[in-house]
Amino acid sequence: MTQRGNAGSAPLFCARCSTELRPGSGNFYRIFIEAMADPTAPVIAEENPEEIRRQIDELIAQMQDISAQEAMDQVYRPLVLYLCGKCYRRWIENPTGAV
Repeated sequence: MTQRGNAGSAPLFCARCSTELRPGSGNFYRIFIEAMADPTAPVIAEENPEEIRRQIDELIAQMQDISAQEAMDQVYRPLVLYLCGKCYRRWIENPTGAV
């Protein structure tokens, strides 16, 4: 991971309000989010090998038109957000935005 805010690097902005963030000033938070698809083994109700094979073939056919990156994004996706202090305090109390 590279350091942001050094000479020649792109400016850094809050992901919610677009306030410019100044590295080294202590006025922002870096948030790491890991989204991962259900990591538990699938439930296989059928004990019929032909039916299981049919289900696998069906899943492969559904994935035919997506790229490897799109398939990976459906399974695992890391994300880094930068939030100013004000936006962080709002977000940390209600990260899902539920009302």
